[in-house]
Amino acid sequence: MRILHTSDWHLGQHFMGKSRQAEHQALIAWLLLQVEAHAVDAVLIAGDVFDTGAPPSYARELYSQLVVRLHSAGVALLLLGGNHDSVATLGESSALLARLNATVVAAVADPADQLVVLPLRGGEAGCIVCAVPFIRARDVLQSQAGQSAEEKQQSMQAAIQAHYLSVHAAALVRQEELSQALGRRLPLLATGHLTTVGASSNESVREIYVGSLEAFPTAAFPPVDYVALGHIHKPQKVGGLEHIRYCGSPIALGFDEEKQQKEVLLVDLNADGLSAVTALPVPRFQPLVSVSGNLLELAAAIVEAGAEGTSEKPVWLEVTVEQDDYLADLPARIEAMTQGLPVEVLRVRRLRGNAAASLIGELSETLDELSPDEVFARRLAQEDLVPELQLALHQRYRAVVASLSEDAQ
Repeated sequence: MRILHTSDWHLGQHFMGKSRQAEHQALIAWLLLQVEAHAVDAVLIAGDVFDTGAPPSYARELYSQLVVRLHSAGVALLLLGGNHDSVATLGESSALLARLNATVVAAVADPADQLVVLPLRGGEAGCIVCAVPFIRARDVLQSQAGQSAEEKQQSMQAAIQAHYLSVHAAALVRQEELSQALGRRLPLLATGHLTTVGASSNESVREIYVGSLEAFPTAAFPPVDYVALGHIHKPQKVGGLEHIRYCGSPIALGFDEEKQQKEVLLVDLNADGLSAVTALPVPRFQPLVSVSGNLLELAAAIVEAGAEGTSEKPVWLEVTVEQDDYLADLPARIEAMTQGLPVEVLRVRRLRGNAAASLIGELSETLDELSPDEVFARRLAQEDLVPELQLALHQRYRAVVASLSEDAQ
């Protein structure tokens, strides 16, 4: 069986005033070509289908197009909820999508209900998936008074691991039944939308703190043939393991990702388990370029960046000014440099030379560039507190934000 593993599409993302609709439309067209060219049996999206809990109508339309076109191609689709997704939004159409060979697992449920049998194109069972979406603390854990931060982290890790094991136990029973009926072993997969120990992240990823758990150990996953992960936008093996993978996001979701080669993964499975994982490079549907330097260096860098663009598809540009950052008319100077070039400057940043600049004086950043956690950390650093108290306050802040995020869902 061949599965195409992808994640973190973030349909409906509004990027510094720019829509990603054209890119996602091009991505769907490209994906359908790969599905046919590589004889894919099923597509798996491991969370963050949408960018927000209330996606715009065009994002929902793209979502529907993907489902319908994969159904027409005879390819099964498995969609997992991520931390950006609304459980209600994903779940509202799940019964209808099931008629189109698409299975939606928006939130944690009874272990037996999280087993998904993905078919081969001919309709025969191909593999069994422990379809675990993003896990919210309230899904698996009841808070207990008097617990320390370390105890809460241990409790959360144990609760997530116990959930995986319960779904895996149900999968083993189902595997035995189907394998006997088919006369061959069905491979087992698991999914997840979380940060794992050893994963390399980047600025565009919104950190997940489920309770106080920052990262889930790879050893805590159940023994399966392949673990398809989402949330981290950079494609990578986890801990050097071939069978535990982040496929990464298919398009760059921030300027810090502009140099990454985006990809989707072809996962080949047979009765013996995992046979191969092949990366398919995703084309750049919209060039993003980040340049930095003093004004003299920037003039040449902007011309070079413009070589990637066209009048129909200009380069989206981030400009970081070094040394000359004190000049008040920087935006006008940068605009003059871009005249006649196929580029659009989405952000101009001033790089302060003083690394100890206070939060108020840090003009190289604006609030829309910082996460709430980063704002709190920088404000906290201005206080004369012992490290233990700073750590406790930061953990408490993360717990409050996580609780508010869950209530918003």
